[in-house]
Amino acid sequence: MNGSGMARVLRCVKFCRMSPLFMRSQFDKWVSLLPVPVRRYWLLGLALLLPVLVQLTPQPGYLANVAVTISIYMVLAMGLNIVVGMAGLLDLGYIAFFAVGAYTMAICSTTLGWSFWIILPFAAGLAALFGVLLGAPTLPLRGDYLAIVTLGFGEIIRIALNNLGWLTNGPQGILGIASPTIPWIGPGGFTWLSLDQPIQIYFVSLGFVALIYSVTQRLKNSRVGRAWVAIREDEIAAEAMGIDTVKLKLLAFASGAAIAGMIGVLFASQLTFVAPESFTLIESVNVLAMVVVGGMGSVPGAILGALLLGGLPEVLRDFAEYRMLLFGAAMVLVMLLRPQGLLGDERRAAELTGTTETIQADETASDIERRNLRV
Repeated sequence: MNGSGMARVLRCVKFCRMSPLFMRSQFDKWVSLLPVPVRRYWLLGLALLLPVLVQLTPQPGYLANVAVTISIYMVLAMGLNIVVGMAGLLDLGYIAFFAVGAYTMAICSTTLGWSFWIILPFAAGLAALFGVLLGAPTLPLRGDYLAIVTLGFGEIIRIALNNLGWLTNGPQGILGIASPTIPWIGPGGFTWLSLDQPIQIYFVSLGFVALIYSVTQRLKNSRVGRAWVAIREDEIAAEAMGIDTVKLKLLAFASGAAIAGMIGVLFASQLTFVAPESFTLIESVNVLAMVVVGGMGSVPGAILGALLLGGLPEVLRDFAEYRMLLFGAAMVLVMLLRPQGLLGDERRAAELTGTTETIQADETASDIERRNLRV
């Protein structure tokens, strides 16, 4: 490419950066024109309307399963956002906690006969314990070193699932996992209704998304969330200010792991089958990409990243030969135009672009969030 061609490309990129489509302030102005109830609940309304739209399509079951998969990715992205986006701990073995939850559901359901709702808190606690076991020896590590250790942890879990045939049935996996059940009063009286249809599982997954969104958003705006951000920005300065970095880093690992373990239970119930090949390194990388594309530290960004990166491959399925090429090109384009993520917070954007004049020195992360998302 000659000099004039390169100059045109740079001008195009600069124009896109300055375009109102990619300017958060302009987006906020457009959003402020909407009525308050629409701004607050439009996403929930769309999610509840989705089953009706799915039933009007030729393949309602397939699309409902895709919606459940995207919801699972949303919960995973919000959990990893606690570890990577808020606390700044690069975790490449996050999918291991997802595997712990899924196999806990599989083993307890098929051998002990436990129900979905009993296994759910047990799997979350067990995954949180594994998160503490990973976090405790890695406390002194940061950056690339921490990433390598967590990557090794994820591979250890996957290899263990492959080799502990007496417990996990090895590479063949575990079949016959029970679906969630709820109390129901039908023509024959009280009974337990099995939620084994894709649309039914979708509503369960939607409940998980709403619950985890509420918890993580409140965590971010709490003292714990601000302490995590302080550790992410400068751990030494945070410790000098009296923040217990050891306890809070372990809490970040445990919280993210518990969320992954919970949604792993739903994943196993949806498929009624689990096997080690579902929990490879590429899955951890996919979830991390969702957090980065959506905006590290942003809870709505994690949801948007999961929606795009989880749904885009299905949208491009008709372009089978070029699907991954288009998918990769879209990710590169987003990183060029929005390095802080599609919904990255203002402080993160200022760090990456070097423009700090719009942020007051004494503003906290929650102050900026409140100013940006005022309704």
